[in-house]
Amino acid sequence: MSFVISLDAMGGDSAPQIVIDGAAKALSNGLKCTFLVFGDEHKINPFLLKHPQYKQYFKIIHTDEVITNEMKVVVAIRTLPKSSMRMAIDAVAKGEAAAVVSAGNTGAYMALSKLLLKTFEGIDRPALATTIPTLTGQALVMDFGANVECTSENITQFAILGHVFGQRLLKKASPTIGLLNVGTEEVKGNAIVQEAAQKIRNLKHLNFHGFVEGDDITSGTTDIVVTDGFTGNVALKTMEGTAKLIQKMLEQSLRQSWRGKLGYLMAKGAFQNMKNRIDPRMHNGALFLGLKGIAVKSHGGMDAFGFANAIRVAASLASDAASGQIAEDLERFLKEEK
Repeated sequence: MSFVISLDAMGGDSAPQIVIDGAAKALSNGLKCTFLVFGDEHKINPFLLKHPQYKQYFKIIHTDEVITNEMKVVVAIRTLPKSSMRMAIDAVAKGEAAAVVSAGNTGAYMALSKLLLKTFEGIDRPALATTIPTLTGQALVMDFGANVECTSENITQFAILGHVFGQRLLKKASPTIGLLNVGTEEVKGNAIVQEAAQKIRNLKHLNFHGFVEGDDITSGTTDIVVTDGFTGNVALKTMEGTAKLIQKMLEQSLRQSWRGKLGYLMAKGAFQNMKNRIDPRMHNGALFLGLKGIAVKSHGGMDAFGFANAIRVAASLASDAASGQIAEDLERFLKEEK
């Protein structure tokens, strides 16, 4: 089955190159889709010319309005009605595309997605959710950047969304949920975390494990980890930096002696497997959970390989009719909780 995916060609540190190269890479990997590409055609075309074999899969919609990473959300919404990001999101709202992918300004992307795609009934804000590798498989982490300031009600709604989406993603009837805190003891944490924990405990159909700490995320202590966007983003960036550090230190150690080089040759497959598991590019592509449309966020500093993975995530969600299924599951859950 083929899908139409809209792309914000001007979002990201290396746009539009990584957007076009990433889309071409996704096509070369066998992805069946076409792209609506929103952005400055004069800047996009030179990169598109590098992939003549895929030209028919791209349709460029020109606009020279761009939301930069430094731009305030209010300014982006009020002064740029024809920004590449807004037009790409609007294509999903109008039914012209099944999903949208952007590597641009996270705050503006969340606000515009909420404005144009709307949230499900009972959800005030979408949560930016992604999976990360753990010792036991993978964990769903949310939120990690879209909502820097959260109320206890926001965090509780994130837990509900995590439960509903986690059931399908992780294929578990009752996924465990942990609330990220500075300690596992019930007395730890600020007032918002304490209030959120009590509200989550009061939900009869959630499998609430309790508080978890930073090292519990990669240990796989719970299937889902819920937090506010500020804390989640710091935790995620720290994990990404640590993964890069381990990779570089291991490479340096293996090159220091002939024994290390020999050991690497003997265990090359195992080393490559480990590298793939901890490579942030392999896990790029986070979903704004709680929206009535599919909006996927790529890390702004990703290369074409990473952006291609974000496109793959969007196509996978579109093929699963994710929005409709999440809406049905969420409605059922809220009715059961009444």
